[in-house]
Amino acid sequence: MPSTPTSPAPYQLALQQLCDSALPTGAFAHSLGFESYIDRGLVHDEESFGVWLAAFVAQQLSYSDALAIRFLYEDVPVAELDALLTAQLLPRQLREASIKMGTRLLEIGAEIFPSPELAEYRALVGSGRAAGHQPLAFAVVARSQGVPRPEALAAYLFAAVTSLTQNAVRAIPLGQNAGQRLLRKAADDVAAAVRRAGRLDRSDFGAVSPGLEISQMRHERQRARMFMS
Repeated sequence: MPSTPTSPAPYQLALQQLCDSALPTGAFAHSLGFESYIDRGLVHDEESFGVWLAAFVAQQLSYSDALAIRFLYEDVPVAELDALLTAQLLPRQLREASIKMGTRLLEIGAEIFPSPELAEYRALVGSGRAAGHQPLAFAVVARSQGVPRPEALAAYLFAAVTSLTQNAVRAIPLGQNAGQRLLRKAADDVAAAVRRAGRLDRSDFGAVSPGLEISQMRHERQRARMFMS
């Protein structure tokens, strides 16, 4: 007998929309630092970008974004986490990118995924008591939609990887198939980052490689740039 179709979990389609590359948060305009590696010739092909991407997932995404999402799910106040992210994101362009994309996500979320939690965070941002960072905006929306924490973390990290890879395809440039190969390899790094974020504590927050941060700071003084960060 044919199997009976089952409905997806209520949050699954919302999560797909939230992580869709077509969501207009402006991610296409940011390299989050890899463009400075291109400028210095350190990232120039599929293999070299894959090395950078793996390091970015293991560092920036694990010790900053993923931890912020996890702590919000653990009921750490969003205003406290927002202040920590603002202090931890030392490169100005990266801090501004997080706020620009986060503010846009809060605007979209208020219209598409309204909730009291989201309204509270927007009120904090509107009054100047919070900046409105992207991972927190994502976490607030995802949690309000009933997305379990492991799935929210994996989805956010893979969406970030997808956006960066799409931008690398344009900037290096790479072929479309190369981009898909990179994403398949990055899936293991994302899974490892989710596990890593679950083992870390508050003292680990923001423990990002100085070399990565310095490279991100160099970007704003590059002579020619394709991206805002």
